Parts: sequence; structure tokens; C-alpha cells
Amino acid sequence: MRQVFRDVLVEEEELIDTAGNLAPAPGIFPDYAAPIIRRGEGRHWLLTTARWGMPTPPAYLTGKRTDPGVTNIRNVGSPHWRRWLGVEHRCLVPFTSFSELDARQEAPRNHPVWFALAEDRPLAFFAGIRTEWTSVRKLKEGEVTIELFGFLTCEPNAEVRPVHPKAMPVILTRPEEWRRWLTADTPDALKLQRPLPDGVLQIVAESGRADPA
Repeated sequence: MRQVFRDVLVEEEELIDTAGNLAPAPGIFPDYAAPIIRRGEGRHWLLTTARWGMPTPPAYLTGKRTDPGVTNIRNVGSPHWRRWLGVEHRCLVPFTSFSELDARQEAPRNHPVWFALAEDRPLAFFAGIRTEWTSVRKLKEGEVTIELFGFLTCEPNAEVRPVHPKAMPVILTRPEEWRRWLTADTPDALKLQRPLPDGVLQIVAESGRADPA
């Protein structure tokens, strides 16, 4: 991630790694920690970790004792999400593959299909948002103040649509897109909320809660 992000940096900018020595992560699940890249102090960027799941809209928390978080965000026009669309809250979420549960009727229930840009799983990024938030994620944990993230979704492209017709993650594959998402004004940055062109993704694995590669 550090090597790939060098193409984004301009004069006097630096990526500071506070994530430490990350273990391989063949599968990341909601409310688990994962790496993100976000704005730091001054001209610095941070490679750090956050828990997957942004704060849930209050209307969906009535009568509940915990907020497990919202992993994917589609309606960026909602007042709940608009507060986190500025540059200070945008982030990049690195991935090498991602899965969608197969919605085809003939597929077994809870059958994940894994997508990547190629068989060798090159690194790319989801367009993410993040915040620091105080809530009760788990009863046994109690109230915590932690860094959270989620990522944007959009219409699915030709590869994802047969498996998951509702949505796919917003995927950024080029350094100029990564920088645009992190630095552009909000209307310009949100133009990146669009599916990848057809033919860019491929299915690299099926079944299993983790990518076997």
C-alpha cells in the first residue's frame, strides 16, 4: 500500500504509516478493523486502521441497544451521510478482491462470489468515508470512541450484475482517481460514484468466507 500510494504524493507530501505490521487479511468482516488511507495533519496522509461500519441513521436504532454500523453507503444525498462527504472525512479502502453473495436462484444460500481486477489480485481502492464516533458497538464492549469507515456503492457493472443486481462498490483503479477522491471538492469527487467499465472485473473464486488466494 505504501509503494502504490507513492504515485499519489506531490511535493512535500508524505504517507505516515500508523497501522504497523499488518497480517494478511483474506477476509474482512463488518465491525472488524481494516486499513484505510486518509488525510492527516498538514500535508501528511495516514495509513491507519478503522472498524468497518459507519454510524447507523438514528431512525434505524429505535429500541436497539447497540449500533453495529453501516458498511456500504449508496444515498449520498441523505443528510445523515452528507456530513461525512468533505475531504476531511474521505478515505481510500485498499482491497485485492471482494465478494458478493450470489443472488441467482440456482445458487446455494450464502454463496460468496469473489471478484478482482485480475487473477493475480492487483491492489485497488474503494472510495470510502470515515469518522471518529462514540457508540456501543457490542454490549460486552460498552461505549467506545473509535475510528469507523464505510465505502460508497453504485449500480453494478456487467460482471457483478448477474451475481448481485442491486449494487457494487465504487472502485478506484488509477492514481489520479485516488487523489481526486481524497482532495477534490465534493461535487467533483462524487462523480467517481459510478460502476467500473464492463470487462474490467473477473470472478476469481467462489464459496468460502475468505479468498483462497
